[in-house]
Amino acid sequence: MTVERLMDILKESKYTVVLSGNGMVLESDYMLIRDSQESYDIEKKYRYSAEELFSSSLFSTRKELFYEFYRNEMLPQLEKPPGEGFYALAALEKKGLIDTVITRRVYHLPTRAGCKNVIELHGNICEHYCPHCGEEYSLDYIRQSRRVPLCTKCNTALRPRAVFYGEMVDNQVMTKAAEEVMRADVVLALGTNLKTTLCEQLLGYYGGNRLILITLKEHFSDKYADGVIHDRVDQTLLKILCQSENLHKLY
Repeated sequence: MTVERLMDILKESKYTVVLSGNGMVLESDYMLIRDSQESYDIEKKYRYSAEELFSSSLFSTRKELFYEFYRNEMLPQLEKPPGEGFYALAALEKKGLIDTVITRRVYHLPTRAGCKNVIELHGNICEHYCPHCGEEYSLDYIRQSRRVPLCTKCNTALRPRAVFYGEMVDNQVMTKAAEEVMRADVVLALGTNLKTTLCEQLLGYYGGNRLILITLKEHFSDKYADGVIHDRVDQTLLKILCQSENLHKLY
């Protein structure tokens, strides 16, 4: 598929949903919690895997270790801006070419780049709250606190508004994501393959025939897409954005 053909599809679409995968996170130079070189370094440093460290069981039993890992390894990621691909998504949303972004990643990247309609299946690590009384706390409060940050009202350990490994995705959030995919006439799967959890969870709800995949590497599941572009997601989205702006100038 060409970028020009994809642009035509987006212009014709009445409702376009984006499934944003790991590839976009890597293009933004963010760490993946597992399946990356950083994960091996983390296991060597903490004697637990990154998945174990960001789990409900470790948060329940060893909160100090959880926050040592969380402050040292995860929160510093937020000091980097989202990659160009996410800013391009926000610009395309503003132009009415995409309607919803769905992601499982917890770095709040689409929203921080300016996307308005985002479904974060696993929540994010920018927001924190008290699981006992519900009081919300800023990211700065977590960064500046020592050891385990506690609620100033009830002295309960705070937690990020993210889904830990070992926890279930909120059913209402999953239902909303499924409804968005059902509503779509075009689905863009970006920086992923069609056998990832993100795609397998949601594409069963899609009844259309315009499933477009943009990803750098070939995968055996590419054959299930209606169109494929093998390239960096950010570069492809910027080309689409550039074409949309040139088209606007013509009229």
